[in-house]
Amino acid sequence: MGFFDRLSRLLRANLNDLVSKAEDPVKILDQSVADMQADLVKLRQAVAIAISSQKRLGSQADQAQGQIKTWYERAELALQKGEEQLAREALSRRKTFQDSFSSLSGQLQAQEGQVELLKRSLVSLEGKIAEAKTKKDMLKARAQAAKAQQQLQSAVGNMGTNSAMAAFERMEDKVHALEASSQASAELAGADLESQFAALESGDDIDDELNELRKTLQAGVEAAALPSAKENVNQSDIETVKVAEVDSDLEELKRSIDKL
Repeated sequence: MGFFDRLSRLLRANLNDLVSKAEDPVKILDQSVADMQADLVKLRQAVAIAISSQKRLGSQADQAQGQIKTWYERAELALQKGEEQLAREALSRRKTFQDSFSSLSGQLQAQEGQVELLKRSLVSLEGKIAEAKTKKDMLKARAQAAKAQQQLQSAVGNMGTNSAMAAFERMEDKVHALEASSQASAELAGADLESQFAALESGDDIDDELNELRKTLQAGVEAAALPSAKENVNQSDIETVKVAEVDSDLEELKRSIDKL
C-alpha cells in the first residue's frame, strides 16, 4: 500500500469521525426534511414539464391525424376530377403526415408512461415527507430528552470530583466537628460546675462537723477545768487546762481535714 493511499485513508477517517461527532440529530432532522421539501419542489416541476410535453405531443398528433384525413379527401377529389397526378401528390403528402403521426404517437405513449411514473413518485414523496414530519417532531423530542439525561448523568458522575462539591462536604464536616467540640465543652463546663457545687456542699458538712467537734472539745475543756460541787477541792489543786494547747490540736485537725 502506497504512502499517499494510507494518508488519504487516514484523512478521510479523521474527517468522517469529526463529521460524526459534529452531527446534531435535531439539526440533521430539520435539514433532512428541508432537503426532501426541495426535492418535492423539483419533482413537481418535472411533472409539470412532462405533462406540458405530453399535451404538446398530443396536440401535434391530433394535427397530424387531421392532416391525414384532409389530404386523403383531397386525393379523392383530385381523382374524381381526373387529376390523377394531383391525387398522387395528395396521397404522398398524406403519407408524410401518417409517418409523422406514427412517430408522434410513439413519443406520446412514452411520455404518458413517464408522466404516470413521475406522478407516482410525487405521491410517494409527499407521503414520505408527511411521515418524516411526524417522525421528526417525535425524534427531536427523544433526542433532546436523551441529551438532557446524558448531561444529568454526567453532572451526577462528576459531583464526587467537583471542587465546589468537595468544598461543601469539607465545610459540612467542619461544622460537625465544631458542634461536637461545643457539646464537649458544654459537658465539661457542666461537670466542673457540678464539682464546684459538690465541693461547696461537702465543705458545709465539714464546717458543721468541725463546729460540732469544736463544741464538744470546748465542753470537755470546761468540764476538766471546773471541779464538782459535791467535792471539796482546793483551788490550788485544780490543774487549769490551757486553751492554747487545745487550739494547737484543733489546727492539727484542720490540716488533716484539708489534706482529704
